[in-house]
Amino acid sequence: MSNEPLAAARNLYIRRWGEMGASWGISRTMAEIHALLYLAPEPLCTDDVMRHLEVSRGNASMNLRQLVNWGLVQRVHRRGDRKEYFQADTDVWQMFETISRERRRREVEPIVETIERCRTMVAEERERLSGPPRALADQYQRRFDEMLEFFEAMNLVANLIARAGPVGVRGLAQGLEDAASATPSGRPV
Repeated sequence: MSNEPLAAARNLYIRRWGEMGASWGISRTMAEIHALLYLAPEPLCTDDVMRHLEVSRGNASMNLRQLVNWGLVQRVHRRGDRKEYFQADTDVWQMFETISRERRRREVEPIVETIERCRTMVAEERERLSGPPRALADQYQRRFDEMLEFFEAMNLVANLIARAGPVGVRGLAQGLEDAASATPSGRPV
């Protein structure tokens, strides 16, 4: 890219997307490759990714494979060219759905399964307990229930946002803002 302001904007976006990805628990390089492909006007090969981001072939290949596995990037073959090329999905809403689905599968579902297993373990033991240990078991159950309720609510919100899409999300956001400004009794603050 010869235009310096465009190159600067691209590089800033890639860096920030990488930082955000790292805070989400994915590889910074994976997020930076995704950002590069998202902005690229045409599919890029592994060599292009390596050159733009100054990463090794192994790092580029591993992260490109992960992005393909997540469904955020597709392989593209060019007739007469032996190289594999990659392009990112540029539909922001599809990208949001894909990231949300993968994060739920990789992060939320395992913790929900763990919490449910912990609830079962406590419930099985709770009946045999009395006094302070029984009170502690009751406390654990309440807190596990509250955590599960939270995850169910967040899952519902994510599903509603995905279903609402770009048109309906503004109304959904306004409804959430209205709900947040109301007191628990339903009256405005």
